[in-house]
Amino acid sequence: MKTKYIDLVEQTFDWPQEEFRLDDNGNLTFHGVSLMELVREHGTPLKFHYLPKIGENIRRARSWFEDAMKAHNYQAEYHYCYVTKSSHFRFVIEEAVRAGAHIETSSPFDLDIVSHLFKDGVIPAEKRIICNGFKKEEYITKINDLVSAGMHNIMPIIDNGFELELFARHVKHPLDVGIRIASEEEPKFEFYTSRLGIGYRSILPFYRQMKEQNPELRLRMLHFFVNTGIRDNAYYWNELNKTLKVYCELKRECPTLDSLNIGGGFPIKNSLGFEYDYYYMIDAIIEQIKTTCEEEGVDVPHIYTEFGSFTVGESGGALYKVLYQKKQNDRERWNMIDSSFMTTLPDSWAISRRFIMLPVNGWDKNYERVFLGGLTCDSDDYYNSEQHINAIYLPQFSDMKELFIGFFNTGAYQDSIGGYGGVHHCLIPGPKHILIDRDEEGNVVTKVFSEEQESAQMLGLLGYSNHQK
Repeated sequence: MKTKYIDLVEQTFDWPQEEFRLDDNGNLTFHGVSLMELVREHGTPLKFHYLPKIGENIRRARSWFEDAMKAHNYQAEYHYCYVTKSSHFRFVIEEAVRAGAHIETSSPFDLDIVSHLFKDGVIPAEKRIICNGFKKEEYITKINDLVSAGMHNIMPIIDNGFELELFARHVKHPLDVGIRIASEEEPKFEFYTSRLGIGYRSILPFYRQMKEQNPELRLRMLHFFVNTGIRDNAYYWNELNKTLKVYCELKRECPTLDSLNIGGGFPIKNSLGFEYDYYYMIDAIIEQIKTTCEEEGVDVPHIYTEFGSFTVGESGGALYKVLYQKKQNDRERWNMIDSSFMTTLPDSWAISRRFIMLPVNGWDKNYERVFLGGLTCDSDDYYNSEQHINAIYLPQFSDMKELFIGFFNTGAYQDSIGGYGGVHHCLIPGPKHILIDRDEEGNVVTKVFSEEQESAQMLGLLGYSNHQK
């Protein structure tokens, strides 16, 4: 009988795979890196980023788009943007820029990062900076500061009429901008239309208002984004088609418009059985854009994409030790890890995100079905489904030999959502915290417990301190 863990994997999936294989000792390697050596040297729990994967994925996407454009004689350019909110670490952004990516930001604090890297010579002045997200006065001020410092390729994406008023007050020089479309959400979503952007039917009137009130703003880009990402389904193709109709209508009235941003990321590998034909999707997108523009009699736009998880997600991983196995009843075995899923892999419990999970060692042992539990006493601190038909199988646990496991392709969002060192999603700072009490006379008394988090604190945590250049 084939009852060993290696037998289970070989019977279920193609094995070995590009990034996963076993070394001569039967232990797991990741892109040729011995994970047992990492464990012996650094211990567990352990998080890591395999940096070459970042540049590899950027180069893959660029080659796919360039090949598709060549195949369809598409006479415009392709630009790859890295979405900083997926991981703000300096080492990630440096790798992305080195591989040719432009930058997409989501908050004014992202622009502090851009400013640091511009001053350090990492981000050149000609690099395109796409500024997304809801914009308060601070965001627009920082855009102006970077333009004044010599970064003339910044392009804010306007989200609403409130931002038009702010730009009218603060921008007194020519500035390229985009307009974001409020796409309609999937039918199963909790609301019908995205809270971000301008509705399809309102785009043209909004542009006319912008042209009249803000003559310094030059519309260059129409920004399209769907939360579910670029997927081969009727919903995606329908939303893209509506966007293309709006683009063509707007292009006939706005000669400066020359770019289409098809934001919404590519999926990343979350199972050994993952299948996604990236080139097919890109080829179909390019063909649809060109066909629509030819039918409408307008020039094809330059294409921008914004990939966050696709850029950095597959570079990341986390290693844990199984501390103990608890048998709670006749059928349920709980393998307790030396960390917390709620802290280190928050997407796994918050939105039921699945990652590739594999044992680092023990592949020659018989396998068993288990649940994985974290160290906290919270009932949600567990991970209980994998690629094996909603069950986790691991080598049998033994007190006589240590068992280590790894979660892979975890490099996007987990650190910010998990609050790495005090960093938050989109770098939105922690608010001021006050204590409210009453004195002996019953009067309300307030005391500041902590001030609002400052940008410098977060940048230091992410590797932007002066001594870390």
